[in-house]
Amino acid sequence: MMRWINITITFICIIVLGIQGPVSAQQRPNVLFIALDDMNDWITLLDDDAPIRTPNLERLARRGTVFTRAYCASAACNPSRTSIMTGLRPSTTGVYGNNTDWRGALPDVATIPQHFMQNGYQAMGAGKIFHHHGGGAYHDRKSFNDFQMMPDPPDAPMPQQKRNGFAWYGSANTDWGVWPPDPNEHVDIKTANYVIDQLQQNHNKPFFLAAGIFRPHMPFFIPPGYDDEYPEHTVRMPVLLPNDVDDLAPGHRLLPNYKDYLWTGMMQAERERPGAWREAVRYYQASSTFADAQVGRILDALDASPYKDNTVVVLWSDHGYHLGEKEHWEKFALWEKTNHVPFIVVAPDIVKPGSRCTRPVSLIDLYPTLIDLCGLPEKPELDGVSLRPLLENRNAVWERPALMTYGYNNHAVRKDRWRYIRYADGSEELYDLDRDLNEWHNVAGESRFRTIMDELQQWMPEENASAAPAMGKPE
Repeated sequence: MMRWINITITFICIIVLGIQGPVSAQQRPNVLFIALDDMNDWITLLDDDAPIRTPNLERLARRGTVFTRAYCASAACNPSRTSIMTGLRPSTTGVYGNNTDWRGALPDVATIPQHFMQNGYQAMGAGKIFHHHGGGAYHDRKSFNDFQMMPDPPDAPMPQQKRNGFAWYGSANTDWGVWPPDPNEHVDIKTANYVIDQLQQNHNKPFFLAAGIFRPHMPFFIPPGYDDEYPEHTVRMPVLLPNDVDDLAPGHRLLPNYKDYLWTGMMQAERERPGAWREAVRYYQASSTFADAQVGRILDALDASPYKDNTVVVLWSDHGYHLGEKEHWEKFALWEKTNHVPFIVVAPDIVKPGSRCTRPVSLIDLYPTLIDLCGLPEKPELDGVSLRPLLENRNAVWERPALMTYGYNNHAVRKDRWRYIRYADGSEELYDLDRDLNEWHNVAGESRFRTIMDELQQWMPEENASAAPAMGKPE
């Protein structure tokens, strides 16, 4: 009798320990980690009335939670991607610019895929995950067991002359059109092909699989046919307010890489050939839908694989993008359009399919969220927190706002209806996004809002790391 009692007790202990103990590597879910580049919020995923169609992002969102108010940590590729991949804010690391040597500044920090590798995962990927520049000089090879690098430049071989016909400030980046002639040579199709191939393989370990889609980053190059989805005469343009920049805080012009010349160049192109701005917006929209199509191809492969029901999927864009709003082009700013991004999390058996969470959240929370969802050891040194409470209950109490940083001591806070910006020179902007979604009216100068700004200011870092050194010219 005692023998059977002992066996029963042992069996119960095994069950209890199995519930309470760490999840073994064999039990852990796979991770499909999809990054988009420069995709803003003017998309049907976030707004049914938006002009940019993203049916595959919506298809993914139906499986999990889309955060309708998600924000990057910094509106530039290198600091944004570094913050996501290390879980540390720019104000913690000093990684503020696109030319900063992020790995030199953080030699011992374990990135997301490294932490997964250290806990029994196989890490693979392709495309743009870390900042791509100078032959992949910013890519971290030790973060992956296997990785397919992008060409340098990403659209190599480049056309012999600019597709749009403009000499506009001399950069090959300020271009748009159909390229390359053979769709199979497009950088994003190659990236998707790699990921699809990995999903078709048999893996004896859980995997972390990263897909870095380069579009809609400039130049807006797409294979034939995608421009037909946005006929020129139907392209919807951003609505601009005359003299919108008159009430901006002076600090915005002191931001690093604040690219007035991009918008100036666009207006020069418009004078040379009326309709040039519309062409650029059209190809941005088409590039976004092309990027969405690559996500669809990857989802098709996941659905056809044995990993469909045991894979956490996350999708994000590294920052937003201006198409002329506030007389600005590209990123490198602290306004809503520059920082608001698509962000989707799918976690089987945890996330209720088709959920939409309106709480402002930050991509800095992605690292601890993946740790939580996959049962990995915690990393208390990370700046973010797990979003699991919101994934389990989209209406859960959430006091943390989203914090954005661009350059040393320039910050923005997005909480409830407000976007508050304080620049390094102390100048300020405040926008009531419930009443002024386009951020046309800076109300920071009105004394009745001082209390609100003081409250939001408390979420900004008290200390800001000195700027980390720039990377030298890649060898």
